[in-house]
Amino acid sequence: MNASEDSSPRIPRRTVLKWFAATTAALNTPGFSNFPADAAAAEASGVAAATGYGTDPKVNQIYNPGDFWPLTFTPEQKKTATALADVILPADDFGPAASSLRVPDFIDEWVSAPYGSQQNDAKVVIPGLKWIEDEAQKRFSKGFADLTPEEQTAICDDICWPRNAKPEFKEGARFFDKFRQIAAGAYYSTPEGWKAIGYVGNLPLVQFDGPPQEVLDRLGVTQTVA
Repeated sequence: MNASEDSSPRIPRRTVLKWFAATTAALNTPGFSNFPADAAAAEASGVAAATGYGTDPKVNQIYNPGDFWPLTFTPEQKKTATALADVILPADDFGPAASSLRVPDFIDEWVSAPYGSQQNDAKVVIPGLKWIEDEAQKRFSKGFADLTPEEQTAICDDICWPRNAKPEFKEGARFFDKFRQIAAGAYYSTPEGWKAIGYVGNLPLVQFDGPPQEVLDRLGVTQTVA
């Protein structure tokens, strides 16, 4: 069974588009202007054949699952991705857990998209989810999502910094680094993520009394009150 067939509703396409734009910028990868405009262009560039959004998606249109691309994660992969995302971005005093903001759903959309950078990321993320599952079974004879927080942390500590990872953990470290980038890009592209880092965006000033008097004095100007 594919993850797109489970009982949870799919993320609205308008939300996916916003997240893609913000996460692409956060990851410093090519933006929408470099996305293949159609399936022929995608195939010519070596990207998996799918319609995709093109360069001018209609964000006011309702799209159904499969209209552009099927989701990739199996239920087992989704379960692992959810557990790992919550290890990286747990609920704390700064904000909610990654899973409550549907970060795993976004990662599924991301690695399923028929665009070059996303397909390259899928080649790291999908095998990486298997790697971390195999490691959990090898160490604790349980799936990663079924481990205790301490057991999950023990695995993540060995792969959380690629430069310091032992040779046997290099593959896992490469996966963890990419997964963390995508998860963080998605998380901090949400209003709840903005609050966690203190970003307030463009807010109107309720009242502005002009520049401070010491600034005016230094400049030798007088503030005129209308």
